[in-house]
Parts: sequence; C-alpha cells; structure tokens
Amino acid sequence: MTENTRWKAKLVARLHDPAEKALILMRTAEGHEGGTSAALLGELIDRKDRDAVDAAVRKADRWASAADRAAFPKHDDDGRWPAWQNVRFDEQPVLIHPLTGQSFNLGSLTEVAPEQIAAVSLDHFRSLVQPKDIRKTALAFWRFGPELRADALGAVWELAPADTRVPDHTIWDHLDLTSALAGAFVGDDVPALLAVSLGPVQSFIAQARSTSDLWAGSHLLSRMAWEAMCVVCEEFGPDAILFPRLRGVPQIDLWLHKECGLPKELFKECAWMRKGKSTDANPLFAAALPNRFTAIVPASRAREIGEAITRRVQTWAVQQTEAAYRLLLDAADMPDDPALPGYAQIREQLAGFPEVHWAAVPWSLASRGTGDKVEASDEVLAGAMRPFFAEAQPGFLGKPAWQFLSGGLLLEDGWWWRPNPGSLYPALHELLERVLAATKATRTFDQTRQEGWRCSLTGESEWLTTDRDELAFPPGQRPDTLWARVERKRKAWVKAGEHLGALATLKRLWPTLFVAEIKDLVGDVQRFVVSTHTMALAGSLDQWSQRGERLPDDLARDLAEVSQRAALPPRLARGLFKHDDGDALAKIPAWLESTDDSDAEEVKRTQRLKNLLGHKPEAYYALILMDGDQMGAWLSAAPGKTRPHQDSFHPAIRAALRNRFGRDDDFTGYAEALRAPNPAWHMAISEALNHFALTLAPAIVHEQFNGRILYAGGDDLLAMVPVADLLPAMAALRAAYAGIEPKQVGALPGDVSFRQQSSGFVQHRNRVLRVMGDKATASIGAVIAHHQTPLNLVLRELRAAEQRAKNEGGRDAFSITVLKRAGGAQYLTSKWRREHGDSPMACLRELAEAIAGEHTGESARRTAYSARQWMVDLPDANSVGGEQPWRAMLQQLLAAQFKRQKLDEAGVHARRLAELVPLKAGTDDNGKTQSGTLDYIDQFLAVAEFLAREGRVQGDTP
Repeated sequence: MTENTRWKAKLVARLHDPAEKALILMRTAEGHEGGTSAALLGELIDRKDRDAVDAAVRKADRWASAADRAAFPKHDDDGRWPAWQNVRFDEQPVLIHPLTGQSFNLGSLTEVAPEQIAAVSLDHFRSLVQPKDIRKTALAFWRFGPELRADALGAVWELAPADTRVPDHTIWDHLDLTSALAGAFVGDDVPALLAVSLGPVQSFIAQARSTSDLWAGSHLLSRMAWEAMCVVCEEFGPDAILFPRLRGVPQIDLWLHKECGLPKELFKECAWMRKGKSTDANPLFAAALPNRFTAIVPASRAREIGEAITRRVQTWAVQQTEAAYRLLLDAADMPDDPALPGYAQIREQLAGFPEVHWAAVPWSLASRGTGDKVEASDEVLAGAMRPFFAEAQPGFLGKPAWQFLSGGLLLEDGWWWRPNPGSLYPALHELLERVLAATKATRTFDQTRQEGWRCSLTGESEWLTTDRDELAFPPGQRPDTLWARVERKRKAWVKAGEHLGALATLKRLWPTLFVAEIKDLVGDVQRFVVSTHTMALAGSLDQWSQRGERLPDDLARDLAEVSQRAALPPRLARGLFKHDDGDALAKIPAWLESTDDSDAEEVKRTQRLKNLLGHKPEAYYALILMDGDQMGAWLSAAPGKTRPHQDSFHPAIRAALRNRFGRDDDFTGYAEALRAPNPAWHMAISEALNHFALTLAPAIVHEQFNGRILYAGGDDLLAMVPVADLLPAMAALRAAYAGIEPKQVGALPGDVSFRQQSSGFVQHRNRVLRVMGDKATASIGAVIAHHQTPLNLVLRELRAAEQRAKNEGGRDAFSITVLKRAGGAQYLTSKWRREHGDSPMACLRELAEAIAGEHTGESARRTAYSARQWMVDLPDANSVGGEQPWRAMLQQLLAAQFKRQKLDEAGVHARRLAELVPLKAGTDDNGKTQSGTLDYIDQFLAVAEFLAREGRVQGDTP
C-alpha cells in the first residue's frame, strides 16, 4: 500500500456524501449521491483508484454512521426506507444541540433552489482543489469545506446535519469520522483508538516569575501538544484527531500553510493572517491546545505511533532548549562548542521530559467476521474490560442501550439494526480511558544527580553553565558566568542574579524562539504579554483617553524622550493610537518603571500622573482562572450530562414514533435509554470549547475589555484584566462559555459580543456557533493583587480561589480574593445563579457602583466598616422565629446602615444582600447562626468597598 492510496481513500470518504446533502435531500431526480460528489470524484480520482479503496470507504461510512447515530429500519425486501422516516430539511429545518437536546428552528429554506445549492457547493469545492495533489486537496477540503462565503447559505452550511432524522451532528462531523476510519482501514487493517497525554502541566506552568514566563509555560505546553499530534496528522490527516478538534486552530493552519503547502490565499480571511496582527495579539500566540488527545490510527501501527510521538516530543524539547542555549552564548559573546557542559546538562535535565503516556485499544476487540460481514461482538471486549470494572457486564456493555441493540431489533417488516463494530465506540472509549489511567499510575521515575547550585526559578536542577567549576559558587558571586554576561546584554531575558536550569531556560527564551519560527508571517515581535504594572494602569489610561483631553506639554515632552513603550492590552492599544497623544500615553508604564531614577523621582512621577488622571494611579490588577465544571463527566456522557436517544430525533420523527410504537416495544425502550458518548459527542464538545477559546473569549477579553488572555485551552482559561474590568469580564466569560443570557450570571448585554439564538447556539458577528449550552457550568477564581506582589504568591492564591469556587461554592460559582498591599486578604465565594432573584454577581457589581457614586462621597465607603460593627450582635435565626423573620430583620438593619451612608437605592441593596446570605449553610442543628453567615456579609461588603475605590468602576471619572 502506498501512502497516496491512503489519501485517495480519505478523499473518496470525504466526498461519499455531498456537503449539501441535507439541503437537497428528496429535492432532485438524481439523488444526493449523483450531484456534487459524483462530479468531484470524477474530476479528481480515476475509476480504478476509486474501486481500489471503495471497500474501505463503504465500511468506514457504515461504522461512522453506527457510531454517531441510530440507524432506522429498512424493508428487508427492497432495502427502502419507510415513508414515515422521510424528513424534508428544506421544509422543516430543525437543528438539535447535541449536548442540550434543545431544538433550533431555522424557519424555512425552500426559497433556495436545490440546483443553486449544488452549483454553489461545486464551485466552492472546485476553488479548493490543489491540482495533481490528492493529499493537499483532501487537507483543503477538510479545513475550508465548512467555510462557505455565500450569504444565502453561510450560516446554515456550517451546521447542516448529516442525517435529517437525527439532526444533532453535522455533515462535517460525519465526513471527518468517515475519512479518519477510511484512512485506518486501508491495507486491510482495522482502526484503533489512541489516547496520548503529556505532563506535567500545573507545576510546569506555575513556575513563573513574570507574566511573560506564565504565558511562555502555557504556550510551550500547547506547542509540545501540537508536536505530538503532528505525528498523527502528517501521515493520517488532522481529521484523525477526534479530540480536540483541530479545524480552525491557528497553529494547525500554520502547519497546513508552511509544511503542507496550502496556498496563502486560502487563509486570507483567517485572523492570524489579517493586516494589523503583527504583534503578540496574533492568535498564533494563543495557547489553544490541551495536553492530551484521542485519535484513530491503524491498529497494526498503534505501538509504533505511540513510541514515535514520545521520541518526537522529547527530542523536540531538547532541540529547542539547545537552541535557547546557543542564543545565550551568542548574547554573551561566548563561542559555541558541542563539548560545552551546558549541552550535557540539557540532555540530562530533560531526560524523559515531557512525560508522554499513551494507550491504544484496537477495534478488533469489538468485532467478528470478515469483509462486508463484520458484525459487532462484545465477547472479547467484555473480557478486556472486566479487569477495569467491578460489574459482570462492564461499562457500556451493561447499559440498557446496548442490551437493546446487541442482538438487533426486529420492527414491523424490517430490521431496526444489526449493529456493526462502530456502535461499540462507547465501550472502546471507556476501556481506552481506563488503560491510559493505569499507564499513568505505573509510570517510573528516573533519579538524576544534581550537584551544583540550583536554578533560580525552579530550585530543582543545576543552572546551565559553560564551566562546571562555576556551579560551586552561588549565583551572583562570579561576574563572568554565562548568566551574568547575558544579564548585562539582554535584561529582558535574565533578571538580576538569575541563573536558570534547562526547563526554565526554555520557558524564558521560548518567546524569542517562537517568533523566529513564525517571523516570516508576523514580523519581529519585541514585547510579550502585558506586565502587571501596565495592566494595573490600563483602566485609568483608557478612561482618561476617552475624555478627549491633551497631555500637558511638559509631560508630553518627558514621555517623548522614553525610548520604548510597554506591551499594551489589545483594546487599549487600539484606543490609544486613535488619540493624538497615543504614542506618548503608551510610554507611561515604561516611564513610571524606570529603574535609573531615585525614589524621590518615582514619587514625583506618580504625583504627576495622579494630577493627570484626577485620582491616584491604580496599582492593582486582577487575574482570572476559569475551568469548566465536570469536564470528565461531559466527555464520558455521565448521567446528568447525556440524555435519551429520542431527544436527538427530529420532532417529526419523534411524533411518528409515538404514534407507531407502544410503550412496551423494544424500540421505545431503546429510544428512552440514555445515550453513550460517541465520536460526534466528543467532536461537539471540542468544537464548543474551540469556539469559546478561539473566538468568544478573545472577543470578550481583548475587544470588550482591556484584558489579555495568557492561556485558553478549551474549558480552562487564564487571563489578566484591570480591576475595573474584573466583575463584568468574569460574568461575560461565564455567559459565553455556555451561551446563556448574560443577565443570568450578572453580565450586561454590552459585556458580550454574542447573541443567544437557542440553548447552545449563539450568533457571533456573521456566524452561528455551537457552544456548550445551559447545562454546562464553569467556575472562576480571581485574585486582585498589587502589581509588585510576587507572581508565584498570586498564582497560589489564584488556584486556591478556583478550588474554593468548585468546593465551597459547589461548582458553577466564583471566588474572589483581594490581596492587600498592606497585608490581609478578603475572600468572597458565591454561586453564579440563584433559582429565584438576581445573580450574586449582579448584586456585587451594583453595590460597588452604588458605593462609588460621586454624590455619596467618602462616607459611603465606610458602609462595610459600619456594618461589621453591629453584625457581631446579630441574633440567631432560631431566636427570632426562623429564617424568614431573620432575613427580614437583617434587611432592615442593612437598609438602615445603607441609608445612613446615603447609598442610592439602599433598600434594594439591603434586600438583595439579605436574600443572598447562605443561612442554611451557616446554621447549626439548632438553627443558631454561625460565623459563616456573618463572614459572607462581611466579605461581600469588603470586596464591594474595595472595588468601589476611585478608578475601579467602569466609566468612573473624577
């Protein structure tokens, strides 16, 4: 078998159904198979070549269909579908969200003629053909097939279903899976599921001394994940990666262009190629890939591929670190020599890095028979699964859905289904996850000997040197070390006294290495990631620039002498450079941070900036850490996440089935059984997470607010924002993740860049995107800290806040920590939503705005302090007759305090806060109020008061 044969099979598989199938079904005389697909196949692949791969493609199509949806009965005599199964999508265009089960009715599509649709589709795919290159054509079809730039079809095209009767997965889902399976079937092989995981994650990212280090760790891990995936993509195509879905990820686009040769013109509409993206705001700088993936590969090659991935990633890490070491030598004007001890240190310190764990499960465990007569069988698979499960019928094999289907269902005069091995994907996936977990649990550790002084950042390994004798001296005692020399030449690379080991060196110089990798596309980007001080000032600079005033002449002259400007949040940068003094304003952070000035001069500069702004320059910034709740349960389609099979059926099919089958019918039992995870389910989750991480989150953080995303890998996100933007940005991200109405979580319509269409469908600009839906929740931890607070401390508090949101908040919660420069901290944890009443986030935002009101003056800011004085004497709920009288009393007392401090709508704020207090969680068995109840009020008021200080409320002006 030649490699070209595999790509021919993949291309035939991708064209076995036309992309417009749902839109023309039952509307043309030749049927959907006779239009676009037949024309393209005839133009691209000889009949003889198609015949050679036809068996593999037919089997792939059947297995893909069985894996993703229930097959409907055909008549035994003529193989036709019964009339009651017909659904005209043009007349009843209903989409069903795969994760929520909610319907999205598109109205009617009958006004677009099928001939017009087919012609548009054919022109679209012909424009993607790469002459005389099957592989490049298949890659172009995969990447750009769903992107049809036609006003009449654009929004529908990307979401068009594979089967109009089960419209919960798209034609692209089906074509991707069919192509992946066909590529594995070629050469009479069978597919296998391959799972790969890279680590460590948290410790690697957390070892950071600056926001640049923090970004570099996240981005480097994402880049290593791509290096692992690339082993599969190069030979079997990116559609062989089931999770995460790679279509539209900038790093994969870069590979398609630079390594695979797809022409630049195809990518001209992509954000990473647009004019004005020659900065580190370019999407290529987003850490968008998770540290694990699942792929379909030929079973006979699974071990070879797993071992190749391990070698490739670990070799790549060593090579990149060696490149970083050479950059250091060059900067220090020291000669390079392969015999230098630094190279040996790199190889020793990176031995086994990153950790690569992989597992593979062949589909042969789930089948019996040969050729076209292969059927599903759970006998061997059950034996393989039993060591990992306690049940006699392990996992999916014991679930009602498989019990109904395992022997096939005879309905009326046709078989409902005699399952093929594709239907056992859920069991194979369960086994794969257990085997991978066992692989991680049995990993071995190789001890390394480190004798000299340790890395300044990690404290775990020797710092890299050009002379091992230098390792006997603490950093800073020898002025001629590699690091001391680099510090004098490249202060952006090395801070005073720093001496770094191999991993820390790779992270520190990764921005430089990555720019060199993509320099021909984005140019020479000098600055990476906004500093904490710049972020703290961003809100104040933005507010001042919007007032339309000019800088005083003396300040403008001083700023003109500053040689460099700081990296700015994208939104602020765009806004400043519309201002007449934008270039000077962009230099203010660097002007304030000058290390050559005396303390007196620093104080003087701060005072001048205070005079300009009308208030003291903000010295605090915020970090946001977001994590999707129970992602493991989502991926495994656990109870509470999945839903019955019948929820996937088109409403017309559901109605027909209700009329046709009784309650005791086997099909009814199957239809009411919960769905197990299938490839389309996993693709839908990955697609939703991609839409959040690559589209919605950047639109919120970078366009709606003055923030900067440091990491966005799907369900988890790390971002930095000004304090004034913290609450609205948190709420907007939570709303975007699930695609819910912003007000449910305390966001305003202006905080978000999307409009909800239906549960799980949102409109963003000219696209309708599938997101996770309202059943999906996310928890967010946030820390507000002084810009000079050590970053490692802030990160520890940030992770603790995120864990409080999940544990104390019970998930779907947020937790805010305020680290005060003078010492002490406030902690507020609350749910995003309540069954009745306003969102706690909305209450917090509006209370902070009320406290910050101009006319209330300084007295309003004493609200929190005065409330604390009387709360210690608050009686318990039991002594006043129960919860409702106690809340009424609390409301009256709060209202009295708020009115005394002249708060606007004092009664409203008092009622809301009294309703929010978690009384039930804060009482003992006798109903006596415990400290937790009072702590909640105390922390709520304290955080609101801190956020209300001048310059910290959006739109706040002196």
